[in-house]
Amino acid sequence: MSPNMIRRVKLFTAFVLCYLSISGVAVANVVLSNHASELKNRFKIDHMVDSITLLIHREYGSAPVVIVRPDGSKWYVNRHPEGTVSWMEGLTGDMITIKKPMPGPWQLLGQVVEGSVIEKVSTLTVDVDAIPQPLFQGERLKLTARLLGDEQKVRLPGLDFMMNWTARFISKNNTADENYAAGIIIVGAYRDNGEELDERPDDGVFTSDLNLEQPWGDYTLQVQAKNTVLEREYSQEFRLSKRPINVALLETDNSESGIWTLDIQIDDEVLLLEQTHLEAEIMGPTGKVIPVTITHFNEKQTQFALPRVIDFGSYDLKLNAVSTTHDGREIYLSLPELFFNLIQPPEPPPSEEELAARAEALAKAEEQKAKEEAIVLIVSINVVLVIIGIVVLLFLRKRSNLKKALAATEARLEKEIRREKVLLELDQIDLTMPEDTDNQVGKS
Repeated sequence: MSPNMIRRVKLFTAFVLCYLSISGVAVANVVLSNHASELKNRFKIDHMVDSITLLIHREYGSAPVVIVRPDGSKWYVNRHPEGTVSWMEGLTGDMITIKKPMPGPWQLLGQVVEGSVIEKVSTLTVDVDAIPQPLFQGERLKLTARLLGDEQKVRLPGLDFMMNWTARFISKNNTADENYAAGIIIVGAYRDNGEELDERPDDGVFTSDLNLEQPWGDYTLQVQAKNTVLEREYSQEFRLSKRPINVALLETDNSESGIWTLDIQIDDEVLLLEQTHLEAEIMGPTGKVIPVTITHFNEKQTQFALPRVIDFGSYDLKLNAVSTTHDGREIYLSLPELFFNLIQPPEPPPSEEELAARAEALAKAEEQKAKEEAIVLIVSINVVLVIIGIVVLLFLRKRSNLKKALAATEARLEKEIRREKVLLELDQIDLTMPEDTDNQVGKS
């Protein structure tokens, strides 16, 4: 390729990029990923842009980026102008909306994924699948929604954690409908996590998980997508119809047989009978599950006998149906659970021989019981008498010893008393010598 041709290609590319920047289209969508790396996370904002949203892919768990404006000033996730800048941080990226951005070259500082594209969009909207009609109670419905940037699907790793999608049913309050005065019902959300009905995680397609076990009637669907950066809403009026399949348990004449019959009614004006199939699971008291498949419907009302059950107790019957409407829409329905009990029959009354044998056995048992009670009474009395004898013997022995001790004590006391008397008598004897009589006579 000649130098002139190369120069013309570069001029044409520059002109296209300039035109896309002025018109507000995401320039990053036409920039090669390796070129984004060469630019070192730099981008330019034109003077004609009124608002811009940056979608930045960072390393997992890294800190939010730092924005460097054309004048060299910096914005942080926790320090930026309020009102003009909205910042939503996630584990893998940032979503930043800037009103009236300063024209010129901007730069990002942070662990931006190498080779990723910094998406710059001017308008963020939501695209939500419409609810099909007719829609039935208990139906499993797969709807999808997307976040659009400049009419292009936004795909950013971790976007599922950065966006909160909520689905609500708002009753139209028609008095003839079952949902009259039901108000606002939160029926589910939209997720992009690869679980439930969502096919792939982080592909930018959010899949619904709606609970349609709601009263039938006219509603308005309200789908709201919001975070700290944006808030978008989608609305649609629709009608939730009654189930086109009704299943009931018929009363059985013999509840001890273990066989129950289902009465199945199908609205053949809505569904194709030949493409209607029912699947049931019978959960018994022992935890055993019996699968049942019901197919080949020829009439709109059919009776089907369930397999015989033999375990006494309560049974839970879960029912699902797949069918096709007359307009060709394939549907999957969850039907209300059914319950029944297999009650153990009472035992037959005993015969006269059995009654006589029972009476005789009872009499023998009572006689034996009386003998045992008499023996226990006699033994108890003997034991009591023995204990009383032992107590009396010990009492008498103790009394005899007490008398002996008292006699000995009295003897000692008498001996002491006699001794004291002797000593007292001795003290009273006059042991002084008489005076000389002769002297007494002379003196006289």
